[in-house]
Amino acid sequence: MKQQFSESVCATMRKLAVAITAAAVLAAMSTASAAKKLHLFGSHSAKARPQPQREAEGHAIHYHWTLGNADRGHRDLVATFHKVGLAPGQYVWASKLPDGETRIAVDLVTQMVYVYRGEQLIGASSMSAAKTGHITPYGNWTILEKRPFYRSKKYDNAPMPWMERIDNYGIAFHGGVNPGYPASHGCMRLPMKFAQKLYGVTKIGTKVVIEG
Repeated sequence: MKQQFSESVCATMRKLAVAITAAAVLAAMSTASAAKKLHLFGSHSAKARPQPQREAEGHAIHYHWTLGNADRGHRDLVATFHKVGLAPGQYVWASKLPDGETRIAVDLVTQMVYVYRGEQLIGASSMSAAKTGHITPYGNWTILEKRPFYRSKKYDNAPMPWMERIDNYGIAFHGGVNPGYPASHGCMRLPMKFAQKLYGVTKIGTKVVIEG
């Protein structure tokens, strides 16, 4: 009698364990399915995007030093050219230029250059500034020297087409390679055609602000 009761209890417990295990498996499968729908399991639906630009208005980007020009440049890029970012080597330029003084805003965080005439954005471009171990300096500057072609006195006589120097050390805008990340000795390398267009709308004394 006792043996039959014990066997019955054991059988019931085995059935209960099987039921609990099955319920746990179903719950885990349901959770995994929901998680995939919510993109909690990584980047299976993520797509490659251009160089690190803001993904939407209001997306926070940390700056060590800024007067707000970099953020405004991005907002004006979206409003004027309907672009949220530019790929390495890409630029945009207005078909008609308004009157007004030219000024330039540089964003070291997103590696972008914005060009204004008065209060209107007339052009923007990707760029490549100083790599690790070198400096593209923050601050307010002016263009001190312009030459359509120049060679570096510090770095192996390297060509610097459409050169526009902003300081006494030799930091300048010029046409050059844009690999999609900071790679220069301090200069701001621009796509060649954009560098030429920029050269055409600036003068000695044009204001430049570099934020990052």
